[in-house]
Amino acid sequence: MVKRIYITRRAPFQTEAAQLKKALQTHFGIQADWTLREGYDLRLQTDAQYKALAENILLDPVTDTLETELPQAAYTLAVEQVPGQFDQRADAVSHCLGIAAGNDDTQVRTFRVYQTDSALSAEEISRVESYLINPVENRKKNLDKLEFPAYPTADPVATVEGFIEKDENELAAFLEQEGFFMSLGDLLSVHDYFKNTEKRDPSVTELRVLDTYWSDHCRHSTFETELKDIRFGEGPYKEELETAFAAYMADRKEAGRTEKPITLMDMATLYARVTRARGGLEDQEISEEINAAAIFVQVERNGVKEPWLLQFKNETHNHPTEIEPFGGASTCVGGAIRDPLSGRAHVYQAMRITGAGDITAPLSETLPGKLPQSVISKTAAEGNSSYGNEIGLTATYTEEIFHPGYVAKRMELGAVVGASPADHVIRGIPEPGDVVLLIGGKTGRDGVGGATGSSQEHTEDSAEESSSEVQKGCAAEERKIVRLYKNKEAARLIKRSNDFGAGGVSVAIGEIADGVAINLDAVPVKYEGMDGTDIAISESQERMAVVVAKDDVDRFIALCEQENLDTAIVAEVTEEKRVVMHYRGQKIVDMGREFLNSAGVRASQEALLEKEDKDFPGIAMADTKETILHNLTLPQNASQQGIAEMFDATVGRTTVLLPYGGKTQRTPQEASVQTVPVDGGTNTASVLTYGFDPYVSEYEPFVGAQYSVVEALARQVAVGAPYKTARLSNQEYFERLGDHPHKWGKVVKALLGLYTAQNAFGTPSIGGKDSMSGTFHHIDVPPTLVTFAVTVSAADKTVSAELKETGSILALLPHRGKEGRLPDYDALQKGWDAVLALRDAGRLLSAKTVKRADAVTALIKMGLGNEIGFSVNLKDVEEALLPGSLIVEVKEGDLPEELIAIGRTQAGLMEINGAAIDFTEAQEALESRYAELFPLRAEHTEKEICQYETHAQSPVKKAAGKKPHVLIPLFYYTHNEYDYKEAFEKAGAEVETFVLRTQDAAITENSLRDLAEKIANSQILVLTAGDEPDAGGNFIATVLQTDPVRKAVEALLQKDGLLIGTGSGFNALLKTGLLPYGTYRTPDETAPTLVTNEVGRYAARMAEVSVVSNASPWMADFAPGTRFTLPIATRFGRLIAPKETAEALFANGQIACVFTEDNPTGSVCGIESLTSPCGHIIGRIAHAERCADGLLLNAGVPCGQDIFAKAVSYFA
Repeated sequence: MVKRIYITRRAPFQTEAAQLKKALQTHFGIQADWTLREGYDLRLQTDAQYKALAENILLDPVTDTLETELPQAAYTLAVEQVPGQFDQRADAVSHCLGIAAGNDDTQVRTFRVYQTDSALSAEEISRVESYLINPVENRKKNLDKLEFPAYPTADPVATVEGFIEKDENELAAFLEQEGFFMSLGDLLSVHDYFKNTEKRDPSVTELRVLDTYWSDHCRHSTFETELKDIRFGEGPYKEELETAFAAYMADRKEAGRTEKPITLMDMATLYARVTRARGGLEDQEISEEINAAAIFVQVERNGVKEPWLLQFKNETHNHPTEIEPFGGASTCVGGAIRDPLSGRAHVYQAMRITGAGDITAPLSETLPGKLPQSVISKTAAEGNSSYGNEIGLTATYTEEIFHPGYVAKRMELGAVVGASPADHVIRGIPEPGDVVLLIGGKTGRDGVGGATGSSQEHTEDSAEESSSEVQKGCAAEERKIVRLYKNKEAARLIKRSNDFGAGGVSVAIGEIADGVAINLDAVPVKYEGMDGTDIAISESQERMAVVVAKDDVDRFIALCEQENLDTAIVAEVTEEKRVVMHYRGQKIVDMGREFLNSAGVRASQEALLEKEDKDFPGIAMADTKETILHNLTLPQNASQQGIAEMFDATVGRTTVLLPYGGKTQRTPQEASVQTVPVDGGTNTASVLTYGFDPYVSEYEPFVGAQYSVVEALARQVAVGAPYKTARLSNQEYFERLGDHPHKWGKVVKALLGLYTAQNAFGTPSIGGKDSMSGTFHHIDVPPTLVTFAVTVSAADKTVSAELKETGSILALLPHRGKEGRLPDYDALQKGWDAVLALRDAGRLLSAKTVKRADAVTALIKMGLGNEIGFSVNLKDVEEALLPGSLIVEVKEGDLPEELIAIGRTQAGLMEINGAAIDFTEAQEALESRYAELFPLRAEHTEKEICQYETHAQSPVKKAAGKKPHVLIPLFYYTHNEYDYKEAFEKAGAEVETFVLRTQDAAITENSLRDLAEKIANSQILVLTAGDEPDAGGNFIATVLQTDPVRKAVEALLQKDGLLIGTGSGFNALLKTGLLPYGTYRTPDETAPTLVTNEVGRYAARMAEVSVVSNASPWMADFAPGTRFTLPIATRFGRLIAPKETAEALFANGQIACVFTEDNPTGSVCGIESLTSPCGHIIGRIAHAERCADGLLLNAGVPCGQDIFAKAVSYFA
């Protein structure tokens, strides 16, 4: 049975259509109204499957209509994904179908239809299609065809006949003909190996594996190039560069590395080596298993210190994000997570730093072969945030850096931190007979070329040629691995783990042990038709290779099955040190480990360290109100809060500092600060900061790299963290170097700057990543060396950036540097120590770093958070400020000599150098630049005025009994379970989590019965957050409507049980009728439902709610009118209903809380939460479970509304 259906949002809910209309009008002057329809091509087996899809899974009767024929229109454009890409909507539908009616041998394909009745010209049509179609990601769909073509049969893997007989000229022609990325020297070494060692022609797979294995991405071939001649040209820093190089060479001798070649990699890593040789860096974990930088730290648990392993990693996806922003950026964060995750760390903290050109530039200025900067920026933010939000990763710091050089290629950079108790991690050595398991997702052609493509220069043809190099990830699948690795028993069974990043099987399994025999037929694939080469080299998201002892295989598989994870035994560790791959009876790879590890021929280059022809960046002196307000609109100063709010900053119950602080949430913070994820909480926090200014680095990479370290450490000081114990990790991103000594010299200068700064502060770099592909024709990215710094600190000693009170002292810690604007390391450390001493004395109230000598902008941002004014005079100090300078707010008392008093805080205006600025005009200036691209609030629309009265009616408490049992089922896309578990346990409940397993029809049926039984044995059921694609709640609603679960839920309610839903859980309650009716019922057009927030994007921020009714066990004793501040984090948080329905719910006492003056999601009447008529079921938009003592310190007001204690006390 083959069907096609269209789901169309009714006119009031065509949010994306309205956004499209505005974008096309703004960019191209196209005046047209649009209707968007979601299309589904379905190959089904039964009428029951079609009925389940049409009536329950795809259609929301409140907002949608279903059609089987497309209405006529003046212009119709259908767009589908390129073949082979992961289709998130189709995947979600298939999972729902598997629950409702079985999905064996079914297929779902999705597409989108754009229609307008306006007459468009041919030129306008061309512009519309160019705007909506990125050929790397999607293509026009032919609606005249409805078919599911069979996949082709894979051919056997061929041998490259005559390869070993080719001469050098023939090999050069072969290299170009086959499109290999290895050098001719590398290919000559391959030729020599097969001719003289293996004495046979290689297979196609062997050559592709080597091309992947030896790629710059996997083996850092650029950074491992030998620098045979480093020359120092004339310039202002020649003497300092020669001194830095001499120090490096002396340390090479001390570390016993004089026989090793001088390389960029050696420069980047030597200081850590020599520090260890001197007896330092005792906290670093040294292991053959290198997945991320790792240090041992002491973490407080219940007042006792215990050893933990803290791991951190930075990752870029520059090339993929440039050509396909959503997929490239989403897999950037997915890949960053997998590195420390493979090291058995629970990743809980994220920072995103990106580089772009002018994202406000008209689309007409877009270069041929490029996507517009605004499209890349916005789509990448959507991709990165969607993956992080869906997996439950807390992102507490985001910043976009602007420089015209990033038009050459975007910088999509992120850093993550993970941790685990030290005794969870066993670093074993694989032994012959050990088994290699593949756990997680399947592989497809969409990952072929990911490793080699990531390091290539961008050209006009990149989009057409690179569709197989950019994947879309499935966060829900990776979340399963996150949970598995958090299990101590599972983690301790793992000898070694590798993620399936670039290179796929060939790297993940190929390098996991010296000798492996791999069965490619056992590798799960997404579809038929993949040949052995595809399976061997395709990068794949959400998969891990795991080595376990043979005796532990069955237990490990059982633990995987408990997490609903697919597993396959794909390889065995062998005695012989060779990598062997079998495919359909063929041995298609059989190569020696020593040759594989040779990484080809080490290249050599010269480096010339010359003067750069750029000026040091500065800013106009803020001596008038007009200049001050103008500076607030500059790219580096303008508010990026609209980007930050796309990222969930509170999931995980670890957030110490919100990204924007104060009662108004308007002061950007200096660092990502989160507590280590200890069950029950801890006062030990990890602090993650970054430093980099492209204009300083462009002026002189040697200086820029030093200030990257300075800025990263200054931000540590600004939040009160101990900078001297920081461990660094760096991201190097430069133009394509080629054979140009001057270009190589830029990288050498940057690394010598990094070496100088590490040496001065005693803070070694123990991790990093390099990318040398930032060139597009004549445009190069600026010399980029970003420094990340990680420390641990006491959470309760954290200092936030917003001003705290009136009458306090404002002081400046100036850094004026040495001659040539070089850092004055002694002065910096002396000043920072003085600031930390103020923190220790309890006098440091707030602090902020100064960027580009712009102390005025720093002060204004500090004042906006709590709307505290000040009066300062900066005329004599501002222009000389260099990175490392700080503005601090200090309690009354004497100041250290290193600080200069510049004024005091006050109520009212912000007075700077005699110019008075009020909060509104400052905020409007800050928000104006990016308001259209990244809006903070929806455009003004007329809202229904709802009249209601509050209800004070506390429910009758049940008879005293034992503490209740709370059940938290884990569904596809669930990610908030740890927060609820801690909240209920703190309230005194017993909490159980249960993973719904869906590997096949029989397992699904049994798991649904198990779920029903567990509901029957519980008093409280929690349906927790998770943002499913295209509305959400469908999967949970489908589960709730299965016969066994429905009966169990009805029985739970009959025995006075309680039920709460947030996120998709709330929407599922609405879809089943449990809200607002208290019983199962099919909703109609008068029912409430949740739709996309009015602002049109995910919204993550703090929101104030007011109690309307306490006629529910969840709200007992909360007086109507009482206000609470809670986090929200959702894309689908706008509750809509007809005015009559909303007023009836108010009259019936079913509206528990409403948003106050600020309605961040645009809900009708500001409704935040509602209950069933009996009050036992509640659905919430806000997340009370994420509030805890010691968290969200900069919220301006206390966070929390303890509905969990109310629910527990109802039973106990």
